[in-house]
Amino acid sequence: MKKSILLLAVIATFAFTSCKENAADKVDEKNVEAVVENNTDAAKFPVISFAETEYDFGTIDQGTPVEHLFKFTNTGNAPLVIVDAKSSCGCTVPTWSKEHIPPGGEGEMLVKFNGSGQNQVTKTVTVTANTEKGKELIKIKAFVTPKAGATSNSPIQVNGTN
Repeated sequence: MKKSILLLAVIATFAFTSCKENAADKVDEKNVEAVVENNTDAAKFPVISFAETEYDFGTIDQGTPVEHLFKFTNTGNAPLVIVDAKSSCGCTVPTWSKEHIPPGGEGEMLVKFNGSGQNQVTKTVTVTANTEKGKELIKIKAFVTPKAGATSNSPIQVNGTN
């Protein structure tokens, strides 16, 4: 038993001391340059710059569909990819080009609102893209005039009381 432990100790000592090469000698300048370049590229992100991030349709009649075209530019230094765009409700539908937008390139997002709701209405579209933040917000708003005969959301008064 003592001989086997002694043998394992000798083998372990040999294994740990036999590496005579210096790790610094194995570093190749090309590898260092490649790592630096990869780290630099990893820091490059597209930047989506909207000409406007909010649009006001003004006063519209209830049920009247309206739409607005949001224009944007990729002011970053990598291709922009819009993965998704979701609105805060089903009454607002965003559509966009699925192509990659190169640095300096321009794109558009069409936002359609069906005119639902009453009074002041604000809807948000969350744009998911490969930007550094990952999500960008744009908004639409309108004052929706109820149709004649439509009921409002105010409490009903009975006998002059609420």
